[in-house]
Amino acid sequence: MAMSIGHTDQHHGFSKAGLQRVRDVLARHVDSGRIPGVVALFSRGDETHVETLGTMRHDGGAPMRRDTIFRMASTSKPVSIAAAMVLLDECRLRLDDTVEEWLPELADRQVLRTIGSPVDDTVPARRPITVRDVLTSTFGLGMDMTVIGTPIMNAVFEQGITPNGPVPMPEPDEWMRRLGSLPLMYQPGERWQYQISSDLVGVLVSRVTGRSFESFLRERIFEPLGMKDTGFHVPADQIHRLPPLYAPDPQTGEFQVWDEAATGRHSAPPAFQGGGGGLNSTADDYHAYFRMLLGQGVHGSERILSRPAVRLMTTNRLTPEQQSARQELALDNVHISFGQGQHGGWGLGMAVRTYQGDYAPVGQFGWDGGSGTSTYADPVNGITGILLTQVGATVPDGIRIMLDFWTRLYQAIDD
Repeated sequence: MAMSIGHTDQHHGFSKAGLQRVRDVLARHVDSGRIPGVVALFSRGDETHVETLGTMRHDGGAPMRRDTIFRMASTSKPVSIAAAMVLLDECRLRLDDTVEEWLPELADRQVLRTIGSPVDDTVPARRPITVRDVLTSTFGLGMDMTVIGTPIMNAVFEQGITPNGPVPMPEPDEWMRRLGSLPLMYQPGERWQYQISSDLVGVLVSRVTGRSFESFLRERIFEPLGMKDTGFHVPADQIHRLPPLYAPDPQTGEFQVWDEAATGRHSAPPAFQGGGGGLNSTADDYHAYFRMLLGQGVHGSERILSRPAVRLMTTNRLTPEQQSARQELALDNVHISFGQGQHGGWGLGMAVRTYQGDYAPVGQFGWDGGSGTSTYADPVNGITGILLTQVGATVPDGIRIMLDFWTRLYQAIDD
């Protein structure tokens, strides 16, 4: 059902008892000792609430604050895709053009005969890769946790194609060269796959615009939205606002620092500006972005994206066949995702709910991050919610606080 955003004017916000229950469930996680700190920011209509609990470090220290900066991990995806939408709006990209003009490394692809085949056992691609394939994450390569150990996944890790692997990601032109040396896992357009497309979007934007991905994002998305703390690294004079990222031991739950602030991965500009997982940001910056999407592309009096562009991003773009692998990961390998990822659909850069599998309604859009971040908006109820922690998904605790936050938030609706 099509809805005008004006519908949000009729919302009454949240009940007082419901708001208390949101805070109580967040406090339960922090008091358990499994989540050092959390920032939650959520809104409905003109009503915005913020909860900050706990501390920046597992062993205490400074308290979490509303302006604490977090590694957004995969919640980078729904924000970084906006740069490509600007180019579609301006007719500098077309959905069904082939990508070879901008990404010649991806011309004349070979495709694995089967997913377990050696990397040289291939057949020719049936057709070229299009812009649409890249934006919908169906161009033929991606991270698939269900086929770890296959020759192609080993090659992806060995080449430094993905973040946080054994080999660091190189600068974009070298990354493209390495990507072009691999066969595709599936035919272009055949199957949704995670992560690599989101990083490829950044290279595509950079080559079309002739400038860095970050500078284009900053000019067209971040600055107009007032997202002053969003970028691919945290400046030295702000690094005190970034907590360490913990990756607790999966067996013992013992806290381990995976990335320190001052000396870590986000303390200096990266070689590769990764749209798939490289952004740092704050609750307020992300709130501004998702509110813009709820507003059909408008922020204040300024239009950031066209209404049709937002519609493309925030509604399901996948056929059941393209989506099948994602469904399988979410439903048949639920122990891998701790119950996260069961949305039913994918738009551009983000998940879209196509069936009600939990408390959120059909139409809710957004995504979660492996660093303990969760960012969604819901056009049915006019809700935006941002939940940020510093606990990575090596253990289920970061995912569980997200799920409990959304369960409580939807009970707090007071109509």
